[in-house]
Amino acid sequence: MSNLHQFSDTADLQTLRDWMRFSVSAFNENKLSFGHGSASAYDEAAYLILHTLHLPLDTLEPFLDARLTNHEKKALSELLKQRVEKKIPAAYLTREAWLGSLRFYVDERVIVPRSFIAELLHESLFPWVETTESIHTILDMCTGSGCLAILAAHVFPQAIVDAVDLSKDALAVANRNVSDYKMNDRVQLIESNMFAKLGDKKYDIIISNPPYVDAESVAALPAEYLHEPSLALGSGKDGLDATREILQQAAAHLNPGGILVVEIGHNRDALEAAYPNLTFNWLNVSAGDEFVFLLHREDLI
Repeated sequence: MSNLHQFSDTADLQTLRDWMRFSVSAFNENKLSFGHGSASAYDEAAYLILHTLHLPLDTLEPFLDARLTNHEKKALSELLKQRVEKKIPAAYLTREAWLGSLRFYVDERVIVPRSFIAELLHESLFPWVETTESIHTILDMCTGSGCLAILAAHVFPQAIVDAVDLSKDALAVANRNVSDYKMNDRVQLIESNMFAKLGDKKYDIIISNPPYVDAESVAALPAEYLHEPSLALGSGKDGLDATREILQQAAAHLNPGGILVVEIGHNRDALEAAYPNLTFNWLNVSAGDEFVFLLHREDLI
């Protein structure tokens, strides 16, 4: 029998430890999918419980034996029930997502931020960028919630960042995040179908986490991913439609010596087969060296 019925029978759960055990069991029994900020049932249970109880997200142990109030129990039960029954990603339930130490507002209008490019930005794109002060213009293509654009503005203090997206809804979320970080003078949001409205603008760096899921994988996505905008996930039969357009047009929008950094999911083999004459630099991230490539402008000419 499914664990769903247990959400009407949580009166015996008194301590945070009780709720952790219950949540992990419910998540596992109902075969939830993770990957929107948490890697496991335990991590996600800890995050959702600590967030709901307004406790520090990195401090679980001291509170394990604390007893919850009836109000807290009700709030937690309702949130966990939505996670299990509706398979709603945790980020949409809490209206937040994290990239490193930076928190961003998210809702169903944008994909949940989870780009490996964030790791590379935290390292200032070393060694491909010699000094952060040397970067003055950056383009974040397919910006979504604006998280990478904002992070890039943090990392490169002299840079103006253009953040492009086709979706008005996504740009509304991005605008909220830009305003929250008081970046309105440095991050410009542009509604455009890829490069269409950029004119002759050129940049020192172009970053992009575009849609890259192939059609077969889209059809097999877990229920959690179906809550995300389909526009931000699929990109043609092989997942490379958006990447092809970026590769075709990026050189015209890069300054001499400029670099292009693109995330492509599990499509390395397909990309290299499609572009046998391009020598891609595959960047090391926490998941390996097949998810993000870098090219110089001169590679694309």
